[in-house]
Amino acid sequence: MSAQLDPKQIEILVRQALQAQLGAAPAPVPAAPRLVVNISARHIHLNAEALEILFGKGAQLKVLKPLYQEGAYAAEQAVTVFGPRQQMIAHVRVLGPLRDYSQVELAFTDARFLGIDAPVRLSGDHRDTPGCYLVGPAGGLTLKSGVIRAARHVHMSPPEAQYYGVKAGDLMRLVVESEQGGSLEGLICRISNKEKLEVHLDTDEGNAVDLVRARKVYLEK
Repeated sequence: MSAQLDPKQIEILVRQALQAQLGAAPAPVPAAPRLVVNISARHIHLNAEALEILFGKGAQLKVLKPLYQEGAYAAEQAVTVFGPRQQMIAHVRVLGPLRDYSQVELAFTDARFLGIDAPVRLSGDHRDTPGCYLVGPAGGLTLKSGVIRAARHVHMSPPEAQYYGVKAGDLMRLVVESEQGGSLEGLICRISNKEKLEVHLDTDEGNAVDLVRARKVYLEK
């Protein structure tokens, strides 16, 4: 009598034979992480001392809305920024939480309007940067330095960096497909366990590539 094979056994034997001929099955391609691209409008970071000078003794930041990066938020508080030509920009939003330094981040057109030659820097790099004058509801404050144009950058977690094959400080390209799209070079990779995949552009850069009408955005190494 001939032996009868179960259909499941036949399937297993066929799979084993195919794998023996073709080699091991290829590893699955990892899914692309969700890319968020946001325009970071002009804003200010304050330390505790500056907050009290501008908003009064014992002042604390009040959350208006959370931002995409964990723990970051737009505060209810805002200040007026004065440049050396006495031009001013009112209602510049304070972002929290408090830092150990005060810093003003402007787009190029903002800086030109105020008469400030603001260099392109990563947040926290204040070497040889100009200052400005801040006015809040409780007082005024002269910043001797800390006015920058934020370098375009991309936040990433370590797994997201591994997907793109980059490390902290590497440069990437953002491609924006829109009616007036284009690509932006030199996005600096900022990588930590606290980061989520997000590109930050200033208002000038976002407008230049028509970001609000983008059909597709993607990163290239």
